[in-house]
Amino acid sequence: MDPSLRLTSAEAPESASPAAPPEHAPEGDPEPLDAYSRSVIAAVEAVSPSVVNVEVHPRNGRAAGQGRRGGSGGTGSGFVFTPDGLILTNSHVVHDAGRIDVALGDGTRLVADLVGDDPDTDLAVVRVSASGLQPVRLGDSSRLRPGQLVVAIGNPFGFQTTVTAGVVSALGRSLRSRSGHLMDNIIQTDAALNPGNSGGPLATSAGEVIGVNTAVILPAQGLCFAIPIDTARFVAAHLIRDGRIRRGYLGIGGQNVPLSRRTARVSGLPVPSGVLVLTVEPGSPAEKAGVRVRDVIVEFDHHPVGTVDDLHRLLTERQIGVPAALTVLRPTGRNELEVVPRESPPRG
Repeated sequence: MDPSLRLTSAEAPESASPAAPPEHAPEGDPEPLDAYSRSVIAAVEAVSPSVVNVEVHPRNGRAAGQGRRGGSGGTGSGFVFTPDGLILTNSHVVHDAGRIDVALGDGTRLVADLVGDDPDTDLAVVRVSASGLQPVRLGDSSRLRPGQLVVAIGNPFGFQTTVTAGVVSALGRSLRSRSGHLMDNIIQTDAALNPGNSGGPLATSAGEVIGVNTAVILPAQGLCFAIPIDTARFVAAHLIRDGRIRRGYLGIGGQNVPLSRRTARVSGLPVPSGVLVLTVEPGSPAEKAGVRVRDVIVEFDHHPVGTVDDLHRLLTERQIGVPAALTVLRPTGRNELEVVPRESPPRG
């Protein structure tokens, strides 16, 4: 202790009296909980019965979950979202799995069937056959606010039903999926996530699931991410119907390039960048439309294209088989081509 802060007996007021003993709860009553603890406990009690452990087994000698960028291994988390046994998890957990086992909260182990997965949004749906399952309540991720209390539940490193709590750190983040696709509107949270949390629920204090935990930046602290449940609803519906997400496809390889201010001004472009075409696949929609290597794509369907990600966002299911204007810049000037996107082939 700092000597200047030490109170000696000579300095103590004569009227000082011993502090009153702390009040205790009446005998037999539990110690009162603060509001924060009550909120976290309520969320855990509402959501944890629906959380499952997902264990994948290899196919063809390669560990499931190990995509082109390495993957996280053979385990992850998930949660039941329908009474008939549909479970949401991450695509990178179950993609290319030979067999998928699911362990319920009571220890019951079941073999799951893959309904469908989408590497571009890192979401997957699996199904188990069991009775008495308790689905989670899905919330509305569009109503989230930075600073809002959230609770993550999962199975990091195989530790069943581990709970961490934090806040929504930020909204509207962008994050690359393992397929290289840019995922938009991602939730950033400081609720701690570790390997094995992937696919688990992120819930509000009201016990409503508003996100699917997907990634953590390992060298950093408190940089964790979840896919909004509004996105997961949309993707899950299509996976249940089709087993995959249908997207438009042009058949080009490209990279982002800046354009000079003069070029952008003369061409009437709203953004000073475009997509430089590096490759055109034989027989692809782009080749049939007359796209050439070294073309710079600046518009698709009359929407500006400043980056490859802009083009991906525009190539939705609605564009499949529908003629669209593709505007490219060439040394001779601005050219408008007609392209008919076809369905993107499944990712391996």
